[in-house]
Amino acid sequence: MKDAHTPLLVCRALARLLAYPDAELRSDLPGLAAFLAAEGSLSAGAREALAGLVAHLAEGEPYEIEAAYVDCFDRGRSTSLLLFEHVHGDSRERGQAMVDLIATYERAGLYLAPGELPDFLPVALEFASTQPPKLARAFLGELADILNTLHGALVARRSRYCAVIAAVLELAGERVRHVPLPPEETIDESWAEPPAFDGCSAHGQASPGTPQPIHFVRKPPAAAGGQPGAAS
Repeated sequence: MKDAHTPLLVCRALARLLAYPDAELRSDLPGLAAFLAAEGSLSAGAREALAGLVAHLAEGEPYEIEAAYVDCFDRGRSTSLLLFEHVHGDSRERGQAMVDLIATYERAGLYLAPGELPDFLPVALEFASTQPPKLARAFLGELADILNTLHGALVARRSRYCAVIAAVLELAGERVRHVPLPPEETIDESWAEPPAFDGCSAHGQASPGTPQPIHFVRKPPAAAGGQPGAAS
């Protein structure tokens, strides 16, 4: 990362852009647009693509924008914002991977709010924004294969959200790579009997009317002689 502070704020801005596009997010778009347009840690191409996404969210009919978000991120695995969905699906290995990721967060003094899933991409970006630049870049770099898979699926859907994933890869020092995509499962095959982890929308990816606040909580200070928790 080129700067000791600003690129970390970019992680938070990108996490915000991946939130459910309700009225609150739309009210934040002018500030996000101004911040990203002036962001020197991103290439001109990345800034231009992000500006296109912001304009699309700002100018589109709200109901259509919200419905498109749900259709893109909440229906099917190929574009899920739950990262381990792309590598583990519903397998037992996903549970252990999530435990390991939670441990990574907690070693940094960060604790998930109740109901949040650790592999939700905005959570991972929020975590990266709290870390020293070198560690943040390495953390995001470890996600590069998953991010390239997600980027390819979004491009296949012609979704402007691919700009966010490309920007994350750029912050990680990685290039966008083509990843062959497996055939997409139908919605019924992906989410029926039982829904994965009670369904994407219930844990992390917001559904209409249920915007998700950000993701880490402050741990109460320890008793005398203990170590205080850290906050994001």
